[in-house]
Amino acid sequence: MMRKLLLAAALAATAISPLAAQSFRDRLPEDEVIYFVLPDRFANGDPKNDTGGIKGDRMKHGFDPTHKGFYQGGDLKGLTQKLDYLQSMGMTAIWFAPIFKNKPVQGGPGQESAGYHGYWITDFTSIDPHFGTNAEFKAFVDAAHARGMKVYMDIVVNHTADVIQYRDCPGDCAYRSIADYPWSRKGGVKGEAINPGFQGDSVQTDENFAKLNDMNFAYQPFVPDAEKNVKVPAWLNDIRYYHNRGNSYWKGESVVYGDFVGLDDVATENPRVVRGFIDIFGKWIDDFGVDGFRIDTSKHVNSEFWQAFVPAMMDRAKARGIPNFHIFAEVMVDGTDTATLARYNRSDLYHTLDFAFTWAVVDALSGKNGPEALSRLVANDIIYRDGPGSAKRMPTFLGNHDIARFSTNLRRRMPDISPDELLQRVQLGHALMFTMRGVPTIYSGDEQGFVGDGGDQDARETHFASQVKVYLDNDLIGTDNSHAQDNYAQDHPIYRHIADLAKIRQASPALRRGKTIVRNHGEKPGLFAFSRIDEESGEEVIVVANTSTDAITGNFELSPAAQRFEPVRGTCPTLNAPGSASISLAPLDYVICTVK
Repeated sequence: MMRKLLLAAALAATAISPLAAQSFRDRLPEDEVIYFVLPDRFANGDPKNDTGGIKGDRMKHGFDPTHKGFYQGGDLKGLTQKLDYLQSMGMTAIWFAPIFKNKPVQGGPGQESAGYHGYWITDFTSIDPHFGTNAEFKAFVDAAHARGMKVYMDIVVNHTADVIQYRDCPGDCAYRSIADYPWSRKGGVKGEAINPGFQGDSVQTDENFAKLNDMNFAYQPFVPDAEKNVKVPAWLNDIRYYHNRGNSYWKGESVVYGDFVGLDDVATENPRVVRGFIDIFGKWIDDFGVDGFRIDTSKHVNSEFWQAFVPAMMDRAKARGIPNFHIFAEVMVDGTDTATLARYNRSDLYHTLDFAFTWAVVDALSGKNGPEALSRLVANDIIYRDGPGSAKRMPTFLGNHDIARFSTNLRRRMPDISPDELLQRVQLGHALMFTMRGVPTIYSGDEQGFVGDGGDQDARETHFASQVKVYLDNDLIGTDNSHAQDNYAQDHPIYRHIADLAKIRQASPALRRGKTIVRNHGEKPGLFAFSRIDEESGEEVIVVANTSTDAITGNFELSPAAQRFEPVRGTCPTLNAPGSASISLAPLDYVICTVK
């Protein structure tokens, strides 16, 4: 009898475990809390791979832990070892900068830096040896999935590493337009006729592109012998699959056709390129079961490419048993430019990273303006492809590795701010991110109070002890620690605050999936109130914040059906009359309450 019971239990466990293991797949994209990390800057789990197995000095292998622009030593093993740290903070998904094999070092004399960030890809099929191996990547994905955490890969389609050179331009090559340098003439409109029958790249067929063979229309591109076969898959070594028109100046057609600061700009109009990238990234889904893609430099790629690529990836994911594959893309804008974000969301079929949210929060918490930008942000959600439904799936963030950290942007606008006030404003910014619509995304290091000197390399400090001078003199907020030591403290006030907010959000369908109604906002720093309402359950959560450094008392509207509040965080408002409530808040404080 006992043997039968044990056998039955074993069979039951076998039947249940696949379902349990797959339960994280059922979460919608808006259910996640994302942690964005550059693997090179997070944790060094295996010092043996610091140089990527490449012999020579830093100009060969790219490793120099004293220089902010070179590899520091972080890797996939380190990221895997720190999954407890991330999960304890409430993170449910990990997005990391590209980990494909990169050209180790690029740049002219005095301008050299390394591919630690992952955006100079040569081999799209292999993990960069500075980070580990394909097997170690599988181990990382499997370990994250075993915890119910999703994995989002950062992918690049717009460009590869800088390999192609121009015989007639050895340095910074200015962009040459299609009108002045058409595909049909060599070196300009008065040049020799070339590529007979090519009808331009708007005719995106194999037959048409088979007629584009002479690539000397703008410059004379070539690949040095030492790098002729450096790219993988091999078709990427063919200069016919690149635009070869010189550097973008970030306006007009150069946005799509120009080299991104010298990087080889891929001709994504070519159907061979479309099929090639679908095969490349579809295989990462097939082989590793990743849960989503973040697309780098997406607005520098033609819309027709994305209209083919995005549905293909969604189909590939569904076939792999991933029903909620999340694709979101970098469309960088300055200020609360929701129109540009919505344009790409509609035309290119992906969700966009919500740069407008970032700048709206910076505006609202910089001490001069009221929360008008936050109210306007929500009002503009209607212009996205699926209206507010699209906005709910856009990753929101306070700062990142390109535009600087939130704390840095606040300090730029408030140079005399005290450390205590900066900490309060950073805490309030996180509270808004976790309670407003969108998918909250933590930039690695923010939870430890990192305050950089700016964007790009100045915002990419290591979590492990640093040897970089411009990092070592930074003053962290909320701690006496410095960058001279490891920073993984789970008792840091921002880490604990984020963990608390993540628990509140995960427990509330309204905060994760609900529609947003702005209840009140002032023209000056002060009251900002909004509701999140889950249309399926009817749950309503009210969030009221004080963006000023003065205590405030004020009224805000709400549904006349509201009868009472239950506290989630802080002291709840008081009902004045049907449809009106009053609140008193300390400086830079907030409350979260459910409405009954």
